[in-house]
Amino acid sequence: QVQLVESGGGSVHSGESLRLSCTASTDIFSIYFMGWYRQPPGQERELIANIIDSGSTNYRNSVKGRFTISKDNAKKNTMYLQMNNLKPEDTAVYYCNARNVEGLTTSNYWGQGTQVTVSS
Repeated sequence: QVQLVESGGGSVHSGESLRLSCTASTDIFSIYFMGWYRQPPGQERELIANIIDSGSTNYRNSVKGRFTISKDNAKKNTMYLQMNNLKPEDTAVYYCNARNVEGLTTSNYWGQGTQVTVSS
């Protein structure tokens, strides 16, 4: 079992920045996939950024160049999402996700979410 806790959400204006944190109950460098999802009001949850165990990252086009996903090499159990130049369309609940292979099973873990609200 992996517990995930997000923090760092809040209300900002267009063009401002926020950094979200995801703190895990285990060393995330041993987890093969970690990602950030978001769910805008009335819409489905979508994957916006991921980082795999090799360190390779991927981004949804709508956030590419503005958001950066990273792992904390010192803390070992923390992942970040640096969000710059925020736009009103970035308003959503942001979720941390971890996927790990345990034996013959792939387990999927979620945090409780943190609200990000961007006003124009």
